Amino acid sequence: MTRAQKIEAALRETFAPRHLEVVDDSEAHRGHAGYQDGGESHFNVLIESDKFQGLSRIARHRAVHAAIGAELMSEIHALALTIRD
Repeated sequence: MTRAQKIEAALRETFAPRHLEVVDDSEAHRGHAGYQDGGESHFNVLIESDKFQGLSRIARHRAVHAAIGAELMSEIHALALTIRD
């Protein structure tokens, strides 16, 4: 399973999103810090879920990071999040 697939599976399981996009944007960062051969180092995530209602921006980000898990987060150099309730 790719990192993108692991991210998607974790977020679907935790947040049951109405909409979810996980985009591997690694190639746009070739030659920059954190780039890994083969990609899967830089991701853009758009997620919409009712489970974010009432949470601050920081709490939403923390919840997404927790859902993805420390091990997988340690393998990712950059994770850009757009989170909507």
